[in-house]
Amino acid sequence: MTVLEDRIEMADESEELTLDVLFERLEHLPTPERYKVEIVEGVIFMSPQRDNHWEITMAVVEQLRTKYSRRRIKSDVRVDYPGHLNGFASDVTLVAEGAEKNSRGLWRYQDVEFVAKVVSKGTGQNDYGLKKAAYAVAEVAVYLIADPYQGKCHLFTQPKGDDYTTETTVTFGTDVDLTGTHVGLTLNTDEFPRD
Repeated sequence: MTVLEDRIEMADESEELTLDVLFERLEHLPTPERYKVEIVEGVIFMSPQRDNHWEITMAVVEQLRTKYSRRRIKSDVRVDYPGHLNGFASDVTLVAEGAEKNSRGLWRYQDVEFVAKVVSKGTGQNDYGLKKAAYAVAEVAVYLIADPYQGKCHLFTQPKGDDYTTETTVTFGTDVDLTGTHVGLTLNTDEFPRD
């Protein structure tokens, strides 16, 4: 049993376990420095932020900045997605023009147009599985996985139900063509490092 599970059990039985409650409790726990915390289907994941991870994230952000304002590009910012207790802090999120935060101060998943995720070794299965399904259900039009362990990018478009109908895979060093998507640009991957 973990410290968080102990605290949850000790919580008042009448208090509903929500993402807000979980994240509030996580804020009071000692989280290792340079770790990102996400909740996927009610399970808490902590993953280290490695240099290669940050290099890829910044390369995506810098290229998005050539077309989009800083206000529309988010990194490691919590967005609650459909499904059971899904609070993701994606590496890169692009919100729609004119998007506003909800009454709880969070960006709405309905306003997310693009998500980029850099795979971490311990949580990669979520990126290809549960998170991909949640993004599809939320109708995120474009989902990009940059996998430094494979040295490949996986581009998912055309969400339908809990999956995407189109997947394109390119090797690092090959451009990712997003011109026919909501993103509307070509993403250069020449500088994406491999693990």
